[in-house]
Formats: sequence, structure tokens, C-alpha cells
Amino acid sequence: MIDAFAKDNLHGRLRRDREALLWKLDGLSEYDSRRPLTATGTNLLGLVKHVATVEARYFGEVFGRPSPEPLPRWQDSDGSDLWAAEDETRDQIIGFYRRTWEHSDATINALPLDAPGHVPWWPEPHAHTNLFAVMVHVLGESVRHTGHADILREGLDGRTGLRAEHEQQIDEEARAAHRARIEQAAGSAAPIQASEAVPGDATVVRHDAGRGR
Repeated sequence: MIDAFAKDNLHGRLRRDREALLWKLDGLSEYDSRRPLTATGTNLLGLVKHVATVEARYFGEVFGRPSPEPLPRWQDSDGSDLWAAEDETRDQIIGFYRRTWEHSDATINALPLDAPGHVPWWPEPHAHTNLFAVMVHVLGESVRHTGHADILREGLDGRTGLRAEHEQQIDEEARAAHRARIEQAAGSAAPIQASEAVPGDATVVRHDAGRGR
């Protein structure tokens, strides 16, 4: 009973985060969905492509059920799964992700949680694993990158949320006031918390530091 509950729970969370990640592309232009939004080049469509590739590998070759999607050898990974090339359309990448869901779900439904798997890109002795560990790992990847997408999308146009049906109208005035309160608290706390080390590894908080500004 606990195995069935664990599998259903993990699988349900994975399905939820798949949809949430795709929703972060909703309404964006081609440029905004693809352009680098951090110093390291992180971009929204690239996150979808990356998570799709992760799922395809972990629920495919790890369990001897290769993905029907064309994938380069893991040994040849060059980071190209983290961004969309000029000749790759958004529909192609989203389609790849959705087809990968079907293959992943078939693997999850067909195997018990203790089904053995082998991850050749993991170091020994961790390479020998099972479906439960892989589900936890892939869910962690999905949650992490969906969180990245949350922040990137908020930075583009302020839209936030987990699901479309829960999205609320943006109140710019309330947001600005909330942000201002946080900024004020941060600015006030910085000088108050300034401290200096003293002999004996004790730390004395200088409550008067920086006051009078």
C-alpha cells in the first residue's frame, strides 16, 4: 500500500510541475521565450528543453526502455539542451516534452518502485539505483527548474503563480509598496547588524553602527 501511495504521490507532483513549467511560456514572444535572462544564459525555452531531455534519459535508457526521441549520447552532452537553436521551434520543443511525458509515464506505470536501473553518468556505487530514487531525482530537477522559470517570468512581465486558474490580477501599487517595505527593512537592518570580532571568538553587535544617517 505504501509503495502505491508513494508512486502516485511522486507521479502526481511530477505531472503538476510539468504543466507549471510549460505555463511559464504562455503569451511570450519568440524572443522573450528564448533570450538569455541571466549572466549564465538561462532562458525559459531552454529550461523546457533541458527538463524534457532529463526525463527522456532517466525514464528511458536507465531502465532499458530507450526514448523514441532522438537523443545524443550522454557522453557527448555539450550543453545544447539548455537553449533553443535558430532552427528549433517552440512547438517542436514543447512537443518533445509532451511526448517524453508519455514515455516516462509508461515506464513509471509499468515498473514497481524497486525496479532496478543503471545510471551510467552517476559515479559508483550510486549508478545502480531503482525507480523510486530516479522518480525523486527527476522530480527534484523539475521543481528546481520550474522555480528558475518562476523567477525568470516574473522578471519579464511580473506574472507569477503555479497554475493559470490560480493567477491573480497584478496590483502594481500593492507590489511596489510591499517591495518598498522589504527594501526599507533590509536597509535598516544592515547597519544595526554590523558587528566586529573580539578576542575569545565572541561577537559584539554594534547597535549604534551607521545610525544618524
